[in-house]
Amino acid sequence: MIKVEWFYWLLAAFFLVVALLVLRDRSNPHRVWSATFWALLGLCFPYSSFVVSETLPPWPLGLAVVAIACIAGFGLLGHGTEEKTTTPQERQGLAERFGNRLFLPVLVVPVVTGLFAILGPKLSIGGKPLLEPLSETVIGLGASAIIAVAVGMWVLRTPRASVPLHEGRRLTENIGWASVLPQLLAMLGLVFATAGVGKAIGTSAGQILPKGSLLAAVVLYCLGMAVFTIIMGNAFAAFPVMTAAIGYPLLIQFYDGNAAAVFAIGMLSGYCGTLCTPMAANFNIVPVALLELKSDYAVIRAQLPTAVPLWACNVGLMYFLAF
Repeated sequence: MIKVEWFYWLLAAFFLVVALLVLRDRSNPHRVWSATFWALLGLCFPYSSFVVSETLPPWPLGLAVVAIACIAGFGLLGHGTEEKTTTPQERQGLAERFGNRLFLPVLVVPVVTGLFAILGPKLSIGGKPLLEPLSETVIGLGASAIIAVAVGMWVLRTPRASVPLHEGRRLTENIGWASVLPQLLAMLGLVFATAGVGKAIGTSAGQILPKGSLLAAVVLYCLGMAVFTIIMGNAFAAFPVMTAAIGYPLLIQFYDGNAAAVFAIGMLSGYCGTLCTPMAANFNIVPVALLELKSDYAVIRAQLPTAVPLWACNVGLMYFLAF
């Protein structure tokens, strides 16, 4: 059986290679701290497997997370100037030469991931599933990334396997600490849900909502999903909090709403918040770093005219379709 854990270990190996390359780059003023950051991040993945299986204690993992946060928080992450791939001018020339063919590796990711999600549960060998149950989509995402690298090397006629590693290191350094922010924010959502933040919000909402007003409850749920996503940077982190507060007890139990419609449209409302916040690093900060834009908020400004009317449409869809 192919396990999703294997892809996490492969990701760990990549970060460890990045740490080694960063350590060897003497043009990086903080190469030791930077290498430590990426090495700790890489080691967290395989170590977590042993924590989950309860064969190793969790406290070293906690110390590693604190160390990662301190290195990033005190500005100890550096960026080297050593280039072992292509220069910006060469990348511009390649873009003009290959044109739309450059999108082939990008398109491989959703296509392969979708095939794994659809066909993965049906694959079996000797009556046993080929892919780890309930993880087919994540396994497909990992497999699609590997295939996309191979397709990219084929399209660009890349002569050496080390080129993707050096390019990956360059992009990883450009992204910096923002690469770990989605994981931390997702965990923050679980902490909030476990701490009972959702119940506290639900109690407060019950006191301010007009009795019997379905529209007010829908607006508050959609608004809460968007606002909490803006604060936490992740709609998946906001979902358990707002669903425990308003979505399930009020819209599902009290107003007898369609659960699938309420929760799906609620998530879409959260995504509207994703378009508006720098906390959603993988959507709004990473593109700024990769495209080397002048303003840190350029992507957000471009998305605001879409986010606001889309949120209003979600409110209307939930009100008319879920009840």
